[in-house]
Amino acid sequence: MSATRDRLVSLRRDLHRHPEPAWREFWTTSRIVDELEDLGVDELYVGREVLAEGERTGVPDDAEIERWYRLARERGAREDVLERTAGGYTGALAVLRRGEGPTIGLRVDIDALPREESASEEHLPTAEGFRAETDAMHACGHDAHVTYGIGTLEAVAESDFEGTLKVVFQPAEEVIGGGRAVAESGHLNDCDYLLSVHVGLDHPTGEVVAGIDGFLAVQHFEATFTGESAHAGANPGDGRNAVQALATAVQNLYAIPRHQDGATRVNAGIVEGGSATNIVPEHARVAGEVRGATTELKDYMAERANAVLESAAAMHGCEVRVDVGSEAPSATSDDAVVDVVEAVAADVAGVDSVVRNDDLGGSEDATFLMQRVQDRGGKAAYLCVGTDHPGGHHTATFDVDEDSLPVGVDLLTGAILRLAEERP
Repeated sequence: MSATRDRLVSLRRDLHRHPEPAWREFWTTSRIVDELEDLGVDELYVGREVLAEGERTGVPDDAEIERWYRLARERGAREDVLERTAGGYTGALAVLRRGEGPTIGLRVDIDALPREESASEEHLPTAEGFRAETDAMHACGHDAHVTYGIGTLEAVAESDFEGTLKVVFQPAEEVIGGGRAVAESGHLNDCDYLLSVHVGLDHPTGEVVAGIDGFLAVQHFEATFTGESAHAGANPGDGRNAVQALATAVQNLYAIPRHQDGATRVNAGIVEGGSATNIVPEHARVAGEVRGATTELKDYMAERANAVLESAAAMHGCEVRVDVGSEAPSATSDDAVVDVVEAVAADVAGVDSVVRNDDLGGSEDATFLMQRVQDRGGKAAYLCVGTDHPGGHHTATFDVDEDSLPVGVDLLTGAILRLAEERP
């Protein structure tokens, strides 16, 4: 296992060194394609071939995409892959065909977060020389997820697996932006089973969660308030204060009654407006999100958030434009797949605790893929491979315990082989 561990560690550290945010994963996609071609997969889809046209959300502006595109080229990304991912159409999908048997999907996400990584010498990536070389960071373990995907493909290819394995290297999870585009592509329509995986989630190294549930459906929104400027000292009454409308909206967003049928959330994450201390502000903006334990509860919050935004604008004589951004539904792991993962985990080296179910408590666009498979008669589950990490997810000091890398590969490989034997 040490040779396998060394290979997985090397791959993960290389990915960690070169993080890229959502829809800018050009170098990452190139690195994945290198690995998949070396493995000799039977089919390889890249960029637009993986994504349904018009379904991407959370896409940055052209200048930002171009900046990361140039950076990827400077860092050695392949020209043929850059051509296939131009415009921010990132990601890949690999297919192994090994005769008759079920079709099994595995989804891993590949994007990083737009935040700086810790430079402390106590932070392992800094101490060991694989700290991020860009102004992004793999602060949620997606470098480990890519490693799981490649390591599992390699292990399954060398096994006596019978069936078809599809591994999706999905872009833009952090902005809830890529799941729908992959689901709508149709690549997973024939899947009998689908596995999705996350590292950590506050579970320690050696612990596995066979089935994650409790996904909160989510919808992002951006509200732009428009009023009328005026001199704040001489003629304040001539203005229509967009920031005043914004402040009323934010205060009342948090006052939306919570629903008795399940968890509901709202958050105003970005609040900004105005241009000078002596000008009644004519523009203001709030970007936020609503969530719910079910898609219906998310819709309940979205409807009431819209009512708050419109009422706040009207109260202060302003107009408001509300743009809906990325969203994802809720989902539930199927017991039949959870049974298999739970049974396999008990025999994986390095696993000393198996938890059957736990709640995510957040949102994930893997739910689009899970629902796609389930709606067509297949079964899906989202599992967790525990890892000790010095900082929480999305923090500057997050890191992955590299002992969890072979655990994840062995768990996923074992579950795929066992599911292939189930033959639905």
